[in-house]
Amino acid sequence: MTLQQEIVGNAMQMAVVNLSPGQTVYCEAGKFLFKTVNVTMETRLGGPSGSSGGGSGGQPQGGPSGGGMGGMLRQAMGTAMQVGQRALAGESLAFQYFTAQGGEGTVGFAGVLPGEMRALELDGTRAWFAEKDAFVAAESTVDFGIAFQGGRTGMKGGEGFVLEKFTGRGTVIIAGAGNFIDLDPADFGGRIEVDTGCVVAFEEGIRYGVQRVGGLNRQGVMNAVFGGEGLSLATLEGSGRVILQSLTIESLANALRKAQGGDKQGPTGGLFSTNAG
Repeated sequence: MTLQQEIVGNAMQMAVVNLSPGQTVYCEAGKFLFKTVNVTMETRLGGPSGSSGGGSGGQPQGGPSGGGMGGMLRQAMGTAMQVGQRALAGESLAFQYFTAQGGEGTVGFAGVLPGEMRALELDGTRAWFAEKDAFVAAESTVDFGIAFQGGRTGMKGGEGFVLEKFTGRGTVIIAGAGNFIDLDPADFGGRIEVDTGCVVAFEEGIRYGVQRVGGLNRQGVMNAVFGGEGLSLATLEGSGRVILQSLTIESLANALRKAQGGDKQGPTGGLFSTNAG
């Protein structure tokens, strides 16, 4: 069943979702805005399919994945693994589930930063990966997981060492900061390089990495110190859809700090920034 949704607004968009009777949508805690009275709300620690966070499926929430105590134990362990992964990723520990009862219902969701939202349609053949905090809401047929990118890539990248991963079939709604642009690296010779904070989401099949800005020479030092990008850029290679955002969380935080008279970045920015965030 296709999720009927409409993204409205400009500078701070929201998603208005129309649920059919019995249809369920879930969101990350803190992304809910409003609902009609016939839509029930339930907070759970487990994901919609009780999977271990990798999008590999699992048993439906609400019933053990087997009989007796063994099934209950397996379900509890699966839920604990999901919660542990989300805690390591700095994500919300719980999801909120909304189900229409006795007729059609409406629920509203939004992100946490001024910017755009996008509805992605998963057909079961390709997963989607997104930056932390990009997830807003999804159908119960979509699995939410955590993808660990590895220490070397993550420690250098502005998005941390984990990404959100969405698998299954159905609609997932994501949000970012500023305006979005859709690109395919295949249209630009197979590879693009972007600010590490500009990556919102990309399809499975795109290779994500982080590289040093320039070499250990005069120009490389100039880029790092005065260019405002630090030492690294994100690289996206292959063929597939990539979504970038025009505003990074770091640049927004710096602008707010400067407006309050507490700019810690100094005239050079980049490498010598004292911004801990």
